[in-house]
Formats: sequence, structure tokens, C-alpha cells
Amino acid sequence: MSQPQTDTLPALNTVQAAAKLGLSPATLEKYRTIGGGPTFHKLGRAVRYTAANLETWSRARACESTSDPAYENLRRSAS
Repeated sequence: MSQPQTDTLPALNTVQAAAKLGLSPATLEKYRTIGGGPTFHKLGRAVRYTAANLETWSRARACESTSDPAYENLRRSAS
């Protein structure tokens, strides 16, 4: 009997990933060009994101307030 596959392939395209994050697809496209966005997979011409990578990237940007040093660092890196 074969074992069930536990690894999943990257499944979310740019539009789906952007919707999950509450961003525009253009924002993710920009991040792919300049860096700073979630890790993605390039499969031929297709770009795919895993839910785990989106979650990791989103959690790394958590801030408690606009005076949080993490917020200031994220603001500086975005410009």
C-alpha cells in the first residue's frame, strides 16, 4: 500500500496570494523585483506561493504600534 503524500506543491498564484495577504497583485510583483516579499517558487513561467511562506512573511511583519522599533525598520526597508 502506498503512503499518502504529505508534501504539497506551491499552490497559490500571485492573485490568490495577494488576496490572502490583503495586498494587490502588483505589490507582490514589485516585491519579487526589488526583494522584501514572501518567498516564491518559479515553475517555468508560473509563480507560486505556499501558504506557509505567506504566513511566515506576514508574521515577521507584526508590530505592536507605530513607535515599535520593528515598525520603523519595516518602514525604512519599504522605501
